[in-house]
This record gives sequence, structure tokens and C-alpha cells, in this order.
Amino acid sequence: MKYRIAIFLFMITLTTSAQQKQTWEDIWQETITPEDMEEMEDSWEDYHERMQQLADHPIDLNHTNREDLEQLPFLSAQQVMGIMEYLDRYGPMRSMNELKMVRSLDYRQIALLPFFVYVGEVNQEAPRFPSLQNITKYGKHTVTVTGNIPFYERKGDQNGYLGYHYRHTLRYAFTYSNYVKIGIIGAQDAGEPFLANQNNTGYDTYSYYIQLRKLGHLENAVIGKYKIGAGMGLILNTSFQLGKLATLQNMGRQTNTLRAHSSRSESDYFQGAAAVIRLSKPLTLTTFASYRPVDATLNDDGTAKTIITNGYHRTKEEMKKKHNTHLSALGGSIGYRLNGLHLGANIVYSGIDRTLCPDTKTAYRRYYPQGDNFLNASLDYGYTHYRFSVGGETAVNKAGALATINALSFQPSSNLSLVAIQRFYSYRYNGLYAHGFGNSSRTQNESGLYLGLSWTPLARLHLQGYADYAYSPYPRYQVSKPSHTWDMLLQSTLQWRKWNLQVRHRTRLQQKDDNNKMLIPCNEHRSRLSITHSSDAGWTAKTQADYVYSVYKEMSQGWMISQQTGYQQDTWQASLSMGYFDTDSYAARIYLYERQLQHEFTFPSFYGNGLRLALYAHVSLNDHLRLATRLGYTNYFDRSSIGTGLQEIAQSYTTDLDIQLRWKF
Repeated sequence: MKYRIAIFLFMITLTTSAQQKQTWEDIWQETITPEDMEEMEDSWEDYHERMQQLADHPIDLNHTNREDLEQLPFLSAQQVMGIMEYLDRYGPMRSMNELKMVRSLDYRQIALLPFFVYVGEVNQEAPRFPSLQNITKYGKHTVTVTGNIPFYERKGDQNGYLGYHYRHTLRYAFTYSNYVKIGIIGAQDAGEPFLANQNNTGYDTYSYYIQLRKLGHLENAVIGKYKIGAGMGLILNTSFQLGKLATLQNMGRQTNTLRAHSSRSESDYFQGAAAVIRLSKPLTLTTFASYRPVDATLNDDGTAKTIITNGYHRTKEEMKKKHNTHLSALGGSIGYRLNGLHLGANIVYSGIDRTLCPDTKTAYRRYYPQGDNFLNASLDYGYTHYRFSVGGETAVNKAGALATINALSFQPSSNLSLVAIQRFYSYRYNGLYAHGFGNSSRTQNESGLYLGLSWTPLARLHLQGYADYAYSPYPRYQVSKPSHTWDMLLQSTLQWRKWNLQVRHRTRLQQKDDNNKMLIPCNEHRSRLSITHSSDAGWTAKTQADYVYSVYKEMSQGWMISQQTGYQQDTWQASLSMGYFDTDSYAARIYLYERQLQHEFTFPSFYGNGLRLALYAHVSLNDHLRLATRLGYTNYFDRSSIGTGLQEIAQSYTTDLDIQLRWKF
């Protein structure tokens, strides 16, 4: 039976021969690997939201500056410099085709940029901060309502969850170009009470913000909830962290833009006020203050055992932990940038109203953050040349433990770029808001070296690859002794007319404890082959095959073949995704990208034996209203129930319907 399904999907590919114009998500998802998704799940959701914001408010290339272009996280420092030098040398651009003349841009950046930049009127005056009258008269309002309807019940829906099993979000945003943004988001997860229990104000969580940009010396300011970063993330990075494959695109450059927190995520944000002030042409000051509630698991003496970041408040126990602890933070940065040189000094102080006391009896938790106040400081530095860039950050915490990261990128020609990233994070180093580049989400207990290459040996052939070695001298989760990890990837992309062929293989060699706490290999190999065909007729066709081979205590393998087909016209679009999977266990799970509703982000994984179907469609009802829907169906052939605990579903299949209505006026 399973082979018939696989053959059926392959035959669909052969009979479908065109593709719609790609979206930025179609191109962007090619830079994501399953391991990146798992290690930085919250970060990727925020990354997706940030990219959507940038796509909604593209940058005018003829009236831009370096700071604007640095908001685009897929551009390297050399590419930002290359675009600015082209504009300085040749004047305003007449069309987007001129981007091909910027030699530092490769095909992927050229494919992505049209979604985030445009060429404005050449003779138009440089824009200024608008008057209040123009803001109120010409500002745009957007209201977005999104709901998820599951056609099944979980065990907790019958007895255990405080709310109904629907998930919904309400968004309001007011924008005036890139100068003014005002918004509020209310979000509700399935099982959480609405207008009841501790949620008597409606939604379980709210995010709100007012953001102003380019107001004289005030370059950027946010009141409300916001994200911010400094240096390379060793003491402050509540924005997002790129995966290892995506790092090849921006060649190790860190994006540190102050921005509003406009996603439904309940982790890694500040609440209060922050500002970036231009003191002089080369000198900027960034300062912020925050006070926000967090969830925590408490010890018997009332101290905080762990800070919880998942944001779930579905049961009585989860609701008891809601906002039972508060974090305060105060910090700032001063930066100097001139002629490619940049220097910065950063400091962050944070306090907690309950003493943080993790279970240090477990070896890998011994150096987790402890106490009721924390202090981190760092220096960041770098120099950018059109051929190369060097940069880094060195930080210390209150205990004097050291963390440092240094990156070197080199572009000897327009078709070859190299990047090397060295890091050392002491096992005694910690920071509440630290998210540096590395092998895990913790900026701690790791030293390593990352080498990456991006090469276009032929006009239509693009090769990318990296090798990353990491050593941990102190125990980690499921690793009781010093250990090392090798992570290697090679990807090739061939473009020929309307065809795109991509092959990827990733090998991850780790060490983990066996039953006797002796280190044994934990190795994983993941391969992917995808074929995409495109035309101007409005159709889409993409076939993808995935294979996983995993060894840890026992061998496990699995495969999946999937097909995506769609059609697009000016006012509507529809796509169908189908996949058949067959894996031995969860260790061989396979991730599949599917078209999403705006502001929504999921990257589902599948294991066992089953079939996945997803249908997406949206239609513009008029110039102001857009209706979008997504229907997902999963059928497992090897089980009679799905999930465990309160999430258990007493059947072998699930069906979910997502509906979104967006009103612009």
C-alpha cells in the first residue's frame, strides 16, 4: 500500500508542469534545516514574524541608508556595503534589475530582495518624519482575525483544560510607512480560558507597542513590548538567532535592530521603553528599561526553580504559575561606526523578585543562573571591507566568567564567499538574555569552530556547505562527561530555465549517555532531494523526498515523499500539499514545510507511518478584505491514538481548519 501511495505522488509530479511566482517564504524555507527548527523553535517563529513585517513595509532603495538595509537579516555586511556603494557611485536605481550589477549579491539574495525593497521615484525629495496631520490622514489600519478549529478532541478538552479547544488571535496595526507603528495583539492557545479564570480581560496574552523611527536624533524608539539585541548576542539578544545554514547567507552578521514585539510568542521580549539616539554621525546610544511578569516553577521555600517560556495556561497547575514572578532589566549600548570600523560597549543588569534557585544537584544544571540579580558586560568590535569583514564580541558575567565569539568572512570574488566563526563560552558563563551562535540554545559550556562556504562555480549551479565542531568540557543534558559534536552539511542548487533542483545532506555526530552513563555515539544523517518547476502561467509543482538515518542505542530510519501543487491569479491563490511518511521511530522524524496563513508559523514533524494532506487558499474579496484558509489532515496507519497525557487524541487521524480575515483601511 505505501509504495502505491509513493508512486501516486510521483506521477502527480510528472503530470504537473508549472509553478506560480514564489513567495519570500518559499525561498526562505530552503535555508532552514530540521535541527535548526528544533533548537531554536521560539526564535524561528519570531524570525518569520520579523520577515513578514519587513515584507509588509519594503524599503525604498533610492531613499535608504545602511541602517535600513541592515534590518534585512539575509544580507551580509559586504552586501549592504555593496548596495550603498553602488547607489553612491551610480546614483538612484531605475529598476530592480540593477541589483544584478552589485557583484557581492548572489542569486538567493537577488531572489529575496524584491519582496523587501523597491525602487522609488528618482526625483522625489528625501522623505522626512511626517506631520501629525499626515499621520492621521494617510496612516493605514489593518485588523486581522485568525482562528483554528480542530475537528477532534484531546483528553484535556474533556477533563483537564480550563478553556475550549479553539485557538484564535486578534491583531490591530496602524502604520505610516516606516515611521510610525502602533499595534496590539491578543492571543489564545487551545485549552486556555477566555474571559474567565485569570483571563478575565479576554485573551491569555497581549502584546502592545508604539514605535517611532527617524524623528530627528531619535533614530528608533519603542514603548510597550519590544525586542532588542547588542553585539553578537553574548549578553543581549531577544530578537532571533539564525541557524547554521542561514548563517551562510549573511556570513555571520548579527542583526541588532530595536523593534516592536508583534508576535504571539511569550518569551524573549522586554516590556517598557527603549530608544536608539544618534549623538553624532559616528556615535549612537541605545538604552532600555523593562519590567515584565514571567511564569516560574517554584521550590517549596517560594524561590524560583525554573523560568517557564512556553506560555501555556491551560490547566489549574499551569494557571497557578502564570505571572507569579517578575523580571526587571536595565541596560544600554554605545556604538561608534566610521569608514567600516565599528566599536561598541554594552551592559545589561537584571533583577528578579524571587531568588532563582535551580536544582544544582544535577551536574549539567550546576552553573545555571542563580540569585536575584545579574550583570553582564561586553565589548563588540569589527571592520568591514568590500572583500572581507572581521568582527566579534567578548563578554563577562557577574562571576567573571568569559564568553567570546569572533567571525571572519572573505569574498575573494563575486561567486565565492567564505566564513569562519570561532566561539568560546565558559561553562561558568551565563546570561538571562544571551543567545549567541552555537550548537545549542544556551550560550554556555561550549567552544567551537564553524567554517562555511558559498560557491557558484557555474552560472546556474550554487554550492553551500559548512563544517562545525563543538566541544563541551562540562556535563550537558543527557551527557555526563566532556563531549564533542561534529555538524556538517552540503547543499547544491541547480537552476535551469524554469527548473530548480536542490540536493542536501546533513550529518550530525554527537555523544550521549548510554544506560550506564558511558558516552556512546548518537549519529544522524538527513538527506533531501527537491525538484521545482516554474512558469509564468500561474501553476506550481514541487516534489520533495526526505530520508533520515539515526543511530543511538538502536538504529532508526525513515523516509517521506511529498508533493506541492498550486495555482495563482491576481486576486486568489490555492495550493495543495500531500506527503506520505514511513519512519521507524521519533528519532527518525521528518519535517515538512507547508504554506501558512499570514503571521502564523508552523513546521510540523511526522514519524511512524501515515499520510499528510494540507490545502491552502486565499482570495481578495475587494481592495480592503482578504480571506485565507488552510485545511490540514493527518492519518496515521500504525496507531489508534495520537499524543500522550492531556494532549492524547483517541483516534488515528486529525483534521484542523485555520481561517483568517484581514481588513485594511
